[in-house]
Amino acid sequence: MADVIAFAMGNFTLTFLVLGMIAALIAVASNGRSFTRANLAEALLAYFILFSVAISFFYNFVFHVFFGELAASFIGWADSPFQAEVGYASLGFAVIGLIAFKGNCMLRLAAILGPAMFQWGAAVGHIHDMMATGNMAPGNAGIMLYSDILLPIIGLALLWFKRSTDAACSASAMASDSVRG
Repeated sequence: MADVIAFAMGNFTLTFLVLGMIAALIAVASNGRSFTRANLAEALLAYFILFSVAISFFYNFVFHVFFGELAASFIGWADSPFQAEVGYASLGFAVIGLIAFKGNCMLRLAAILGPAMFQWGAAVGHIHDMMATGNMAPGNAGIMLYSDILLPIIGLALLWFKRSTDAACSASAMASDSVRG
């Protein structure tokens, strides 16, 4: 059991993705309305943002700010003051994810794009570190690396799915929302 918990906590991005998908399916099954693509799209996107952005980045905040030395060793790096900076950036993403959980499509786009830039940049850094130093630590390679690349793609795909089922999320509606402020 300890190994399962260690795997879940060490690969928290995968853990929160799976929990978010389970929560979305439970929400769709228990909402009392008929099952539609629109309901499914809304639940998948909302719970992806809640779990894979808000909760996951809050977990990252706690890990980097309060357990910086442990976080650094998990990545295969030396502890540094930058641990706190990564943590506080993660807190910002967590807050916007929480706000976007039930927000409009523009807010949800922002909640996916901001972390996407961070995650894709982190992936580049991890790949460079792997090639330059051979660092294959669990926090530098493996599930963490794949999630840095794939989670933003999953988020954008879910936003597209939502957009395809909801006129309020159409490109023209999103553009007029951004003009109105």
